Amino acid sequence: MGLLDRFWRGRDTEFDSGSAATNSIELTKRHSEVSLTKQGAATGNLRINLNWRMRSSDIGGPQRESLLRHPFKALKPPEVMGHSQSMVNVDLDLGCLYELEDGTKGVVQPLGGLLGDINDPPYVKLSGDDRFGSASGETIYVNLDHREAIKRILVFVYIYDQTPAFDRTHAIVTLYPSNGPRIEIGLDERHPQARSCAVVMIENVKGELMVRREVKFVYGFQGELDRLYGWGLQWGRGYKSTKADAQGGRG
Repeated sequence: MGLLDRFWRGRDTEFDSGSAATNSIELTKRHSEVSLTKQGAATGNLRINLNWRMRSSDIGGPQRESLLRHPFKALKPPEVMGHSQSMVNVDLDLGCLYELEDGTKGVVQPLGGLLGDINDPPYVKLSGDDRFGSASGETIYVNLDHREAIKRILVFVYIYDQTPAFDRTHAIVTLYPSNGPRIEIGLDERHPQARSCAVVMIENVKGELMVRREVKFVYGFQGELDRLYGWGLQWGRGYKSTKADAQGGRG
């Protein structure tokens, strides 16, 4: 490590970045919280991105042999290799539960087309539904210019209508504030039977906007996350279309 590297790393000692990059904060079990307010990042649009790919160790035997014979195939993007016929079909989705200061509660997610709104309540908007682990992933936007109206937001990831396979994916949720370093939460724990994971809580604590790592895997779906965190919504079976049999409502 050069002198310049040591200098820049020294400026980031308040956080456990987990890498040489100085523009990122990795939330871990040991260092699980960061204040957006203290970072001067509690305004503008907060971008929350889910990006994932299949673990390379799960590439099938024939493909692994092919890589040994043709090493340049390893230069293919991870999402190309991660969705070959030898891989299990996995569809990770990003969503969030929200609670506003006026008591309004609900969910933003692809199921049921509950995509939210960025300029009106709940001031949370989901952009797109990535079913293939592409480079862009899935993104939620939170309008922090209305942070006084937001009480808490629980960001979660779930596997929609496929074989549980969190243990076969490498997923990361990254928060991009309008100012300061990005915040990263990795989902690398092995929970092969889990279908959902509460990833991060964004909470207004006495006027200070806090980001707290959760990473709690559950074996059910959003309803189980609701019960775990006491949201109190009504849940039913939903589908990825413009209509749903049932969906989360107000508490």
